[in-house]
Amino acid sequence: MNWKTLDFEQLTARELYLILRARSAVFVVEQSHVHLDADGRDETGVHVFATDDMTRPMPVLAYARIHEGDLEDPEVVVDKILTSPLRRGDGTAHALIERVLNVCGERWPGRAVRLTAPVSLRAFYEAFGFRKTEGPFLEHGMPYIGLTRKGRSTREISASKLQQAGANAFANTYELL
Repeated sequence: MNWKTLDFEQLTARELYLILRARSAVFVVEQSHVHLDADGRDETGVHVFATDDMTRPMPVLAYARIHEGDLEDPEVVVDKILTSPLRRGDGTAHALIERVLNVCGERWPGRAVRLTAPVSLRAFYEAFGFRKTEGPFLEHGMPYIGLTRKGRSTREISASKLQQAGANAFANTYELL
């Protein structure tokens, strides 16, 4: 698995196409959320994603988009969070959220992070320190909640990186077996 964190200008045309394809497959096809996915916010976002074998038609295994926020709403916003059906339950989603939180902490230290998620994923996000701040409310016919997490300190980011390095070493060793 190859992880990338890129600004819009850094994405290749193929990477952007594969990201949009993965988002469409999960949100529009799988979850029946009929909406315009290319919402005009990709150009200002940071894109965190994992790929496998870029020659395959669906190589994006996990993805999230991050926005800085603004003066009126200073929280960092994470949206378009997805994990490929092939990688659900194997730790990929956990690795994605850890990477997202590291990016937020490095680019916007101390800033709170906000996202919305299906009510069924509340415990998953609470394990990362998120707390329910709004909802439930209906979004695309499903009950969602808003969750917010306090900003990460430099110490938390360093500890998380050490933990990831250990996990990556194990994962890479496992893949070699």
